[in-house]
Amino acid sequence: MISCMTTRIGLLFFPGMTHLDTTAPQQVLSAMDDVQLHHLWKTKEPVTSDSGLTFVPTTTLSECPNLDVLFVGGGGGQIPLMSDDEVLSFLARQGAQARYVTAVCTGSLLLGAAGLLRGRRATTHWAYTDLLATFGATYEPARVVVDGNRVTGGGVTAGLDFALRLVALLEGDDAARAITLRYEYDPAPPFACGHPDRADPALVAAMRARARAGVPG
Repeated sequence: MISCMTTRIGLLFFPGMTHLDTTAPQQVLSAMDDVQLHHLWKTKEPVTSDSGLTFVPTTTLSECPNLDVLFVGGGGGQIPLMSDDEVLSFLARQGAQARYVTAVCTGSLLLGAAGLLRGRRATTHWAYTDLLATFGATYEPARVVVDGNRVTGGGVTAGLDFALRLVALLEGDDAARAITLRYEYDPAPPFACGHPDRADPALVAAMRARARAGVPG
C-alpha cells in the first residue's frame, strides 16, 4: 500500500542488544520515501550493544508519539526486559494502536511478553522457537512470518528479509525492489549452514547449547 503520509517507525534500542537485529532493518527502512525513525529507549543516554558498538537513542519511551510501526530486535540484554514493567507497558500501549507490530530474532519473545503475539503465528531465532508457545503464539517455520499486522523475522540476518517485506507492505513491491537493488542484496553465503536444517547436527547441538546459555540476537 502506498501512503502519502509520513510513516512513523519506532525501533527499540537497549543495552546488550544485538545491533544487527535492529540496524539492518533500520538501514532498509531509512530508504523509504517518507519515513520518520525513532530510536527508542528509557533515556537518551548512549547504549552499548553486545558487540561493543554504542548507539544514542533519539526518543525516550515517555515522549514517543503514536507509532505506525513498532519494532523490537533481540540480544542478551532483552532478558531483564522480559519482566520490565516500563518497557512491557510501552510495547503493549504502542502495539495496541500501531499499524504494524514487528520484531526480528528474539525480539519476538519480548513482543510475546508484552501480550502482543497471543493467538498469532510468528517466528524467532531457531534456538528459541519452542518458547513462542509460552506466550500463546504458534511457531511458523519461515524466515519471515506475516500474520495480519504482526510481522516477525528469524535470527539476526533475517532482519534484511523482514525489512524488505515490511517495505513492500508499507510502500509496495516496487519500492522494496528498488531498495533491494540499491543495497545490492544478492546473498551468496560462503558456508551453506546458516539454518539448522542445512548444518551439521554436531554444530547445531553445540550452537544450541551456547545460545541457551544467553539469549542471542
